[in-house]
Amino acid sequence: MKKEYSLEELLHKAASYCSISEHCVSEVEEKLNAWCVSCDEKEKIINKLIDDDFINEKRYCVAFTKDKFHFNKWGKIKISYALKQKGLPNDLINNALKTIDDGEYEEMLGVILKNKLKTIQWEYEYEKQGKLFTFAQSRGFESIVIDRVIRTLN
Repeated sequence: MKKEYSLEELLHKAASYCSISEHCVSEVEEKLNAWCVSCDEKEKIINKLIDDDFINEKRYCVAFTKDKFHFNKWGKIKISYALKQKGLPNDLINNALKTIDDGEYEEMLGVILKNKLKTIQWEYEYEKQGKLFTFAQSRGFESIVIDRVIRTLN
């Protein structure tokens, strides 16, 4: 038999979930759905979490951007796409992407591409550049940045 939780207990569980790491509204909604919370209670819980600053989508966007950039080595396009998938507004996404330092961004791409260079084989220079370009695009980096960084590699 499944335990029935009161609204207060559900709120406490959700607050605990949000205090472990940053979460956006859509992630909390998923969690509440998994706990079989009614739409009415779900709305009350989410509004209370927002009021109490357990959910702050601006803060979430910045944290997500930093994590995906530093740990997963994703480019801005891939980060932006992932945040849009979570239903976050464009202005929050764009502001979060601005927190990435341009110099550090290009430097990281340079390191990623130098490492990739060790693992690929090519016969012609354009083939090498094509493989590096495709790889960088798959990581979510912009064409103009990729082009600039590839030119600095030798």
